[in-house]
Amino acid sequence: MAGSFLALGECMVELAEAGDGLYRRGFAGDTFNTAWYARRLLPDDWTVSYGSVIGTDRVSGEMADFMDAEGIDTSTLRRDPERTVGLYMIAVADGERSFSYWRGQSAARRLADDAGWLSEVLAGQAMVHVSGITMAILPPEGRLTLCAALARARAAGTTVSFDTNLRPRLWESSEAMRDGLTRAAGTADIVLPSFDEDSVLFGDAVPDDTIARYRALGARCVAVKDGAGALTLWSEETGRATLMPERVTPVDTTAAGDSFAAGFLTGLATGAAPEAAARGGIALAARVIAAPGALVRGAVA
Repeated sequence: MAGSFLALGECMVELAEAGDGLYRRGFAGDTFNTAWYARRLLPDDWTVSYGSVIGTDRVSGEMADFMDAEGIDTSTLRRDPERTVGLYMIAVADGERSFSYWRGQSAARRLADDAGWLSEVLAGQAMVHVSGITMAILPPEGRLTLCAALARARAAGTTVSFDTNLRPRLWESSEAMRDGLTRAAGTADIVLPSFDEDSVLFGDAVPDDTIARYRALGARCVAVKDGAGALTLWSEETGRATLMPERVTPVDTTAAGDSFAAGFLTGLATGAAPEAAARGGIALAARVIAAPGALVRGAVA
């Protein structure tokens, strides 16, 4: 059955080390990575869209062209002539990346400035995916606007997914981060937290504490990631389960959570039971971290 999947957030220019002081340009970003994998996992009769704000300059146009070429619908992009897109540089050591960001000029920070446009792109979507980064880049009033729009979409029948994806440096304070994540989670059917992050920010002692907190906010399904450790899954449909991923020596852990989200969400969207969907997400993430880069073309058969 045909459907529509929309990811909202910020896609950035990526400069990755290519040796001899040279860098290779790409495009990536947490929710965009999820959309990119979702496009490869979902049937052709599904539409996968990316909702964001980009500039009218050349690099913004090249980003939109890249999305089009990858099969991602760009009709949900809005253009801002006063801004451009963000940029980051990466270096990898022992499978872990370090990042340097330039995003002050990013048009995506104005994602929630036009409430009418936001409601328009959300209308009628089968599934919408947002993240803690989507929230963090917005001003406080924009976070309220986005959460209100997500709540309306959910009430109208859209399944809302929220990956907490903490980036403390993007938030004004720990209090703002706790409030923003709690508000966004309160709009979501599906919450995808990481225990190592939530345990610090909210004081959760065990993953079941994390699940209980998001259940109390109205989530119908919670998948608590814990790095290479066990995934703790709860859903209204099937209850609690613990899934242990296979051991993988990572080449590059970038997009591990983003690709898990794609595998899990597309499984649910196409009728898989939560545990089966989670196993699909775990398997995809294992293939992604075994190769360099955020977008691994060989990871999806």
